[in-house]
Amino acid sequence: MEQVIDHAAAHGPSPTLIKDLLVFLIAAGILVPAMRFIRIPTVIGFMLAGLALGPFALGRLAEDAPVLEFFSISSPEAALPFAELGVLFLLFLLGVEFSFEKLWALRKVVVGTGGLQAIVSAVAIACAGLAFGLDLPVAMILGLALALSSTAIVMQVLIEQKRAAQPVGRATLGVLLFQDILVAPILIFVGFASMKADANMGGVLIDALVRGLIAIAVIWAIGRYLLGRIFRLAASAGGRDFLMALILLTVVGAAAITYSAGLSLALGAFLAGLLVGETEFKHQTEVDLEPFKGLLLGLFFMTVGMSLDLPVIAGKIGWILLALVALIAVKFMIAYVACRLFAGNHALSLEAALLLASAGEFAFVVLTTAGASGAVPDDAVTFASAVAGLSMLLAPLLGLFGRKLARGRKAAEDNLPPMMDLTHLTDHVILAGYGRVGQSVARLLVDEEAAIVAIDREPDKIRMARKAGVHAYVGDAARAEFLIATGIHRAAMLIVTVDDPDRAESMVRCALELAPGLTILARAHDGDHMVKLSAAGAGHVVPEAIESGLQMVGIALEIFGYDTETVRSRIAQARDEEYRRA
Repeated sequence: MEQVIDHAAAHGPSPTLIKDLLVFLIAAGILVPAMRFIRIPTVIGFMLAGLALGPFALGRLAEDAPVLEFFSISSPEAALPFAELGVLFLLFLLGVEFSFEKLWALRKVVVGTGGLQAIVSAVAIACAGLAFGLDLPVAMILGLALALSSTAIVMQVLIEQKRAAQPVGRATLGVLLFQDILVAPILIFVGFASMKADANMGGVLIDALVRGLIAIAVIWAIGRYLLGRIFRLAASAGGRDFLMALILLTVVGAAAITYSAGLSLALGAFLAGLLVGETEFKHQTEVDLEPFKGLLLGLFFMTVGMSLDLPVIAGKIGWILLALVALIAVKFMIAYVACRLFAGNHALSLEAALLLASAGEFAFVVLTTAGASGAVPDDAVTFASAVAGLSMLLAPLLGLFGRKLARGRKAAEDNLPPMMDLTHLTDHVILAGYGRVGQSVARLLVDEEAAIVAIDREPDKIRMARKAGVHAYVGDAARAEFLIATGIHRAAMLIVTVDDPDRAESMVRCALELAPGLTILARAHDGDHMVKLSAAGAGHVVPEAIESGLQMVGIALEIFGYDTETVRSRIAQARDEEYRRA
């Protein structure tokens, strides 16, 4: 019996691992919420917790005071796989928010802004390294590593501010996507920097390109032809547990495919999110993954804090701070020019540039690989890692500072008061979109003394609605939490007037998931769009192209001399025929 117990204990969970898990949960459940009370952002809270509880703070003090061992994380490397999973969830959910059409619309930002920012930043940092006596390959590797920004931190900051879908979020994501694509070529270059001069670099690059394209094609084919069917099969089997397992398989599987082709894990997760976002399980996926994403991302941010080698930083504090300031200043100026040329106005460029000014998590991947292969000396790796880690710690603060600067130029959204308590409203009309059509609808309904709550993503339109006396708020009517806040369960109807066909369908589906019996009126572009909105559940759909044509025909008939009643009769008959044909 004793042998059995000893054998079980030998194969049981490590006591150190259990202790580290408890320390992390204490940090996530107590320390970080306590920091929130003193207005420390969540991301910084997790990073500070990792810094304090890691091997270079309490962990080092535990050598002299063993009791501190119970309050520090002894094996940070054990948390890395789970931390990376948090980054994958973040990129996956970002992909779910987007679509292939939206991604294609970002091509100018991805290639133009992302390419200019990454390449010029890498060259500038490499030139600085050469000026300080580094060899050319070493300077180039450091430049490429530090030119990358933190996808996890930047996008989490924007998500917490509910700005990921706004222009600054889209512009920033475009740059970060280009940087993710660059990871594979950078790692290939690092490999060549440690190889012999006669190595065939061109052949390896072509091989990597082919493997990358094949990986992306495989993910697209699986998502296009299998994913929806498999999700529906899991749903019909009856259970959210099956769907959760399938979601995890989708995220990790797509990441594994891109990783096996030499691309980044994050890129595979993002592509998987794009594909799931095209299915009817989009909103269910977001709801199921959100708690896991938050906890695992917190673990990732803690590992960033734990990576900061405090003794090294203290020993070279002057040079490290100088390099930190120079890095942020150079990357900010380059990113601002790139955003200004390809992405948007001064306010957007200012905020996006500050968000992108810090280094990112891939810098550690590149530097670790370069150090292990001997391409970069250990002291240079340690120094660059310290600069990268400190800049990541400052990234959320830079984001907040950038938003304040942007407010000084264009205080659109921030001048709007916060959402009021709408619990007193019943049988009201929720108007999704306050553009040209939405304004006409609102004006007529207000004349009839109907209660309206307008939603639009553009602050200027919301300000216009409020001047007209309408309850109006900046937000996305395709998000469940926002529809709940506007009283979707007590509303008489939802009227969707937005231009974007995909967003209109998402709004209809989301609303019906929350309030299945709700009356929905939707604006369609043409007959095909009308069919899609009807299939999504809209009870009444008005195709704009058909109605415009009918109005023009009516005017033409009147000009030809037909009387008003005859024109109305002909138009009504034609309308019925067109709607049946659609």
